[in-house]
Amino acid sequence: MTQTATGLRARKKQQTRLALAQAGLRLFAERGYDETTLAEIAEAAGVSTRTIFAYFPGKEDILFASLQTMCDTVVEAVTGRPEGVDALTALRDFIVSSAQEKDELDHKLADLIAADPTLASHKRARISQMQDMLARELAKDLGVAGDDLRPHVAAASLVSAFEVLERQGAGASKPQSADDVAAAIDPIFAFVRAGLDALPPA
Repeated sequence: MTQTATGLRARKKQQTRLALAQAGLRLFAERGYDETTLAEIAEAAGVSTRTIFAYFPGKEDILFASLQTMCDTVVEAVTGRPEGVDALTALRDFIVSSAQEKDELDHKLADLIAADPTLASHKRARISQMQDMLARELAKDLGVAGDDLRPHVAAASLVSAFEVLERQGAGASKPQSADDVAAAIDPIFAFVRAGLDALPPA
């Protein structure tokens, strides 16, 4: 009985968090980030404004809720990769397999963030956590210490390249197929692998 009640509470909390995130993202896309208040998000989600702080530290965390989920999933995919699969392959396969998950709302929000220097800077800061993880996993693949230059350069190059691709695709609302994404990122991964081979050991 207790386990059932605990499971119901957990599902209820997850549903409330999802409702808040969805309401906030819709309002951000419709009205703009600065123009949307926490009170409006709470009203749209059917909860009190105070309830928001039980799930999100602030408005910006609602905006980046999907990004955080994506980063967490990437970390899981790379760190939990099967034996014999290197970090670059695991990352590349994850990106291609999730290619069609972005919808029109995702594209609008990406454009909104890109147009605001402060939000764009905060987005880069959040993604940098993923960069650190990737550098650690690349170091494991190379069998080198964590302070070796090569994995850090490779991880930074990947993150920067993906940021450039995103900027170039700003304003595009058409979902990309897995083949489209593979065609865009495979040369980047080839470039990074070649760089790893070219850089001498620390």
